[in-house]
Amino acid sequence: MRILFLSGEYPPQPGGVGDYTHRLAAALRERGYSGGVLTIQAGRVILYDLPQIRDTRSTGDNKIVMSGTRGNLDWSWRSWPAVFSALEQQRPDWLHIQYQTGAYAMHPAINLLPRRLRRLPNRPRVAVTFHDLLVPYLFPRAGPLRRWTNLALARSADALICTNAADAAQLRAAGMHPTQIPIGANIAPIPPPEYDRDAWRAQLGVGEHELLVAYFGLLAANKGVDLVLDALQQFSRPWRLLLIGGAATAPQDIAYGAALRNRIGQQGLVERVISTGHVAPEQVSAHLLAADLVTLPFRDGASLRRGSLLAALAHGCPLITTQPQDPEAAALIRDECEALLTAVSAPAITAALERLADDTALRNQLAAGGKVLAARFTWPAIATAHEACYR
Repeated sequence: MRILFLSGEYPPQPGGVGDYTHRLAAALRERGYSGGVLTIQAGRVILYDLPQIRDTRSTGDNKIVMSGTRGNLDWSWRSWPAVFSALEQQRPDWLHIQYQTGAYAMHPAINLLPRRLRRLPNRPRVAVTFHDLLVPYLFPRAGPLRRWTNLALARSADALICTNAADAAQLRAAGMHPTQIPIGANIAPIPPPEYDRDAWRAQLGVGEHELLVAYFGLLAANKGVDLVLDALQQFSRPWRLLLIGGAATAPQDIAYGAALRNRIGQQGLVERVISTGHVAPEQVSAHLLAADLVTLPFRDGASLRRGSLLAALAHGCPLITTQPQDPEAAALIRDECEALLTAVSAPAITAALERLADDTALRNQLAAGGKVLAARFTWPAIATAHEACYR
């Protein structure tokens, strides 16, 4: 069977949906599927062959610039002819859209693409994975029309997939029948060869008695890195903060990242905050393994659709995160991996930091529980669930 994924982002571009698509495509290739991943990079339509399972990111060796693109494309209506051309050339059995509205610059063109495909002869079947249900931007006061565009995408799919129970429940309430397939960790625990934790920490400049607190993910307001800074400034022990990842690409997130960097400079925290920027997966893995704990204070609550959260658990990182809104996720994160759940506030995070800093046994317990939970979401199992959905 031939699968063509369509994703608004893909490595080497940063972003969790791109990393997810890469890992899923590699797992399906391992099961004998062919096809590729279609995306837009630097204004051109790019096709990547399905990657090898052991590859952590695309290297460019399997990259094809599709003919007829002039370097000025985006995810607006202008992308449609390029997608149609790719489908004509590739002739996939399935076009599988990985949908997150932010990855498509909040434009509704991809939402309406499957409806347009129905006019084409010999069209592929269409699967859609909703990574969230955020609605696209249309125009001021678009109101219910914005939600309609998401429902139009869902209703026009031959197969509909959600990554978590809360999103699946919303679509069921709208009369649809999605399949729920969880995501897995977007970064495997594979550091560079001959990795040594103590040497890596020393290279970062972390002192022997300093608590290394890590955050992993793009810098965005809803992810609460400012709360971590607030919390650490009230923390009683010597500390360093390791920010793993770069800035998100939405204008409001770029502004947030700039404000955060200005704050770090103005408050004299430059020596305490280590910012890696966008780095290769094996370096992300090394940084996570070097940390004493990870804190992910999502303002909208922790969720199992967060690849960064699953990556932290897979690496055995003691985790501080915020109370999930989804009861199913709350039960799994709290009861199975026993992550330390807090309110969305700096004092609550400070209290959690104080508790973990004083309790090595608890940190070890959280680390072990996290690995157990992450092991439930393996990529071979996720690929098997997709195979059943396609068939």
